[in-house]
Amino acid sequence: MDIVPAIDIMGGKCVRLSRGDYSTEKVYNEEPLDVARALEDAGCTRLHLVDLDGARSQHIVNYRTLERIAGHTGLLIDFGGGLKTDHDLHIAFDSGASQVTGGSVAVSHPQVMEGWLRKYGPQAIILGADARNGKISTCGWLDDSEQQVVPFIEHYASLGVTQVISTDIDKDGMLQGPSIELYKSILARLPRLRLIASGGVSGLPDVYALDAIGVPAVIVGKAIYENKISLKALEAFNVSRAAGQ
Repeated sequence: MDIVPAIDIMGGKCVRLSRGDYSTEKVYNEEPLDVARALEDAGCTRLHLVDLDGARSQHIVNYRTLERIAGHTGLLIDFGGGLKTDHDLHIAFDSGASQVTGGSVAVSHPQVMEGWLRKYGPQAIILGADARNGKISTCGWLDDSEQQVVPFIEHYASLGVTQVISTDIDKDGMLQGPSIELYKSILARLPRLRLIASGGVSGLPDVYALDAIGVPAVIVGKAIYENKISLKALEAFNVSRAAGQ
């Protein structure tokens, strides 16, 4: 099990939302690079970096923040939010992203997503499958589609996707536990998928519960910022994982 910490960027600052509601913005740090360095010091090797301004604006916005973090840490960065065109993707990769997540574009412009998979390969492109009431949401979770989450993932898996970030939006930022049943249903249909759970983690017991059902990675944001999982505890987890315990 990998814990992948999340940094969400709005106005160049490290923030968190609740259930994707932009009116619930809470600033945790004025300088995301400081947060990224602290996470790296705690033994994290990966980072989920989300451009909330980009998600709302429908094009990449906070690429300078990506560039600073990539240039001053050794973290492998998965970048998402507002990636709609080949130009957006070029900017993300040129700014230091190791991987990118395509969510809204996979719904609204599937041919673009399929082109990215062919060009960059499944190791570089992660499918974003964020759902509200079992249906995929888009545009920074502001819009709901009619696509059911599991068939949506199955379709892209048939096209070569091997990695998926799936968020139950109603759980996100609420610190009330992850959507265990959703992840069970996904893994039952796609057991070899690298499923990255996201949303609702309130502490290490939730991480272990996801591990118990076979989820290989989980994104954690607010639980770290609210000290539900302290940096010391995160470091101990990472040391234990590295030792194979």
